[in-house]
Amino acid sequence: MKGKRILVTGAAGFIGSNLVEYLVRDNSVIGVDNLSSGKKENIKEFLTSKNFVFKQMDIKDSESFKREMDGVDIVFHLSANADVRRGFDDSVIDFRENVQATLSVLEAMRSGDVKEIIFSSTSAVYGNAEMIPTPEQYGPLRPISHYGASKLAAEAFIFSFSSNYGFTSSIFRFANVVGRKGTHGAISDFVAKLKRNKDVLDVLGDGTQKKSYIYVDDCVKGIIELHGKEDGLFNLGTKGRTSVREMAEMTVARYSPNARINYVGGPGGAGWVGDIKFGGLDISKALRNGWKYEIESTDAVRKAIVDAGEST
Repeated sequence: MKGKRILVTGAAGFIGSNLVEYLVRDNSVIGVDNLSSGKKENIKEFLTSKNFVFKQMDIKDSESFKREMDGVDIVFHLSANADVRRGFDDSVIDFRENVQATLSVLEAMRSGDVKEIIFSSTSAVYGNAEMIPTPEQYGPLRPISHYGASKLAAEAFIFSFSSNYGFTSSIFRFANVVGRKGTHGAISDFVAKLKRNKDVLDVLGDGTQKKSYIYVDDCVKGIIELHGKEDGLFNLGTKGRTSVREMAEMTVARYSPNARINYVGGPGGAGWVGDIKFGGLDISKALRNGWKYEIESTDAVRKAIVDAGEST
């Protein structure tokens, strides 16, 4: 991907800022973020680059956002409410930030005659899948969180706009993405807790929860290398899976070896209502199309634990 004019929503967020780092080498990038959860600190190294322009705005402000589409070749749509638990108390936030915002992006693209969108979806669309690893064609899709439901709805709008208006779309269903600049999730939570209390680490659920974790660099490379291939729908994860118990033990071993791990339980042993206890993605389609990841799940977690300690 070279010589393109690219707009990235959620550019100051975790995955967005890592994506920008890759794209600015050979492209002209417009980074858009309202900084509600993203941090300007994540993109400070690019602010002086001739290849990068940052616009602080809310993409749901459709009229303002439409003006940013002039000359854009590709939109990477990564902005979202990514805090799954937050949606339990505020059932509107996922609709507003994930569905309404996506519709605003699509309408702006249609208005500006921009024909390609690359979207960050999630494995949460599968819910408690009966088939693990779960392939892209698995169904019916029954999300168990508002976050998963909103991402599935956003996917549906992207498919319908692509059919109606000739967009090229690529949708990536991520496993749990971890690594540099991560701001939420179990690893950040564990490290922050141990910095506050060296003696006890409280862990949601029963510790047997087990999922696939992918390091952010492998995720970004997957997006770049696979967009536009086959039917444009790909799982991105790892073949391996890592338990919450393993994650907690690795975090304790690094930051407070004498700490006691206290599993506080949760619904059915999961962390919270809407938390998928067991998950794993069938990534054979991505591998078949030439993508290779470098870091297996447990090593990705271990590396991310180091990253989290350096950033908190």
